[in-house]
Amino acid sequence: MNNIPEVKLGIIAVSRDCFVISLSQRRRSAIVAACAAKGVDLYEAQTTVENEKDMLAAVAEVKEAGCNALVVFLGNFGPETPETLIAKNFDGPVMYAAAAEGDGDLINGRGDAYCGMLNCSYNLGMRHLKGYIPEYPVGTAEDVAEMIVGFVPIARALIGVSNLKIITFGPRPQDFFACNAPIKGLYEIGVEIEENSELDLLVSYKAHADDPRIPGVCAEMAAEMGEGKYYPELSARMAQFELTLLDWAEAHKGARKYVAFADKCWPAFPEAFGFEPCYVNSRLASRGIPVACEVDIYGALSEYIGMCVSNDTVTLLDINNSVPKSIYDSDIAGKYNYVLTDTFMGFHCGNTPACKLCADRAVKYQLIQHRLLEPKDSEPDFTRGTLEGDIAPSDITFYRLQCDSEGTLRSYIAQGEVLPVATRSFGGIGVFAIPEMGRFYRHVLIQKRYPHHGAVAFGHYGKALFEVFKFLGVQDIAYNQPKSLPYPTENPFC
Repeated sequence: MNNIPEVKLGIIAVSRDCFVISLSQRRRSAIVAACAAKGVDLYEAQTTVENEKDMLAAVAEVKEAGCNALVVFLGNFGPETPETLIAKNFDGPVMYAAAAEGDGDLINGRGDAYCGMLNCSYNLGMRHLKGYIPEYPVGTAEDVAEMIVGFVPIARALIGVSNLKIITFGPRPQDFFACNAPIKGLYEIGVEIEENSELDLLVSYKAHADDPRIPGVCAEMAAEMGEGKYYPELSARMAQFELTLLDWAEAHKGARKYVAFADKCWPAFPEAFGFEPCYVNSRLASRGIPVACEVDIYGALSEYIGMCVSNDTVTLLDINNSVPKSIYDSDIAGKYNYVLTDTFMGFHCGNTPACKLCADRAVKYQLIQHRLLEPKDSEPDFTRGTLEGDIAPSDITFYRLQCDSEGTLRSYIAQGEVLPVATRSFGGIGVFAIPEMGRFYRHVLIQKRYPHHGAVAFGHYGKALFEVFKFLGVQDIAYNQPKSLPYPTENPFC
């Protein structure tokens, strides 16, 4: 995944000049050792910050070491101005943590960092500086090492977002207003966007005809899918398209390091290109380059954030259809602790990476578009190219970052699982279960007018996603609230 940042962490200890500097230094070294025991590489800055000149020297030191994320450690009370100016002068996410007492006597070995964190936070606010502060930011070396482990995926996402360009092809669909959102929110969090015509993509695609790399990509596709699970006669066209997108990304990154796509995939695409783009989209997603369907710009952004947080591939699905009661009764009731309204099916035409589907997955055709675009009762032709199969059982996090019609960023996060239940349906699809999904569906997704697309990370990553959205300044972060916590719009008499 060379489209996902590699986090290179450094740690700077700070010390109030009226406290013993060696206390901060000793506690800093203990954290580095605790991180090493957890397999976390942490560059230990030798400059301990007591004043502003120390601050400049320490920041220069970690930059020289190649650090792109930083831990500022209050080994004692800490110097309020210099410690907060580190965040101003360092180009990357900064976490603040403080030392707990207990590793020395409470006369010469007391650091009062518990108090110092209050002043640190106050100063960050005074200077309008952002620092990541864990839920409980005071601890032993082992505790702070655990905070650092939790900070890594957050830092990876923040670094990625700050260096991301979203590339689009085609206008956002007329009948899918859910995908039509103001791009203002992108600029507010530092994301660039490049919007192009579908014709730009078609011209570039044609220029890749007979590209000498095509046979190699075809061989990769055949190896990935296996015999009888793809259309050999389509492979060259799809390989040509894959190379077109990869080359476009490289040529159009500009000053940015990372890219995501949001492409118009219907109704004109399949007839013009001769196939559906879904399988190619899934292949790019599997290497850390999301390609969102239906020019869903915020879907692409959400996918990318999830990739950074999970360090794994993700998918984008419609929150699509209810689970029939007959399937619930036969395959779920009495086996899993969910009521019917906790369940739903997440679906899309075929963009979910093969590694997240059951073993019987295969490249097929888009049934709905075949009905719409090709002659009745004909053999599928240019509507072929979707990657279909049931999504494999897994813990999941369903989430989305969205800019509403007023230009305000908002988000939701809900953890659950994909159940090992056959869908008896088509497309890339799975039976999802999220506790209290029925209430969440009504009082978050419907009430707050979220679009039908949701991003899916394969694991429980709600904690890190919440911290990322909070750091990005999102004020409204909704989640699937338990029964004991009613939603503001929930009727108490129901």
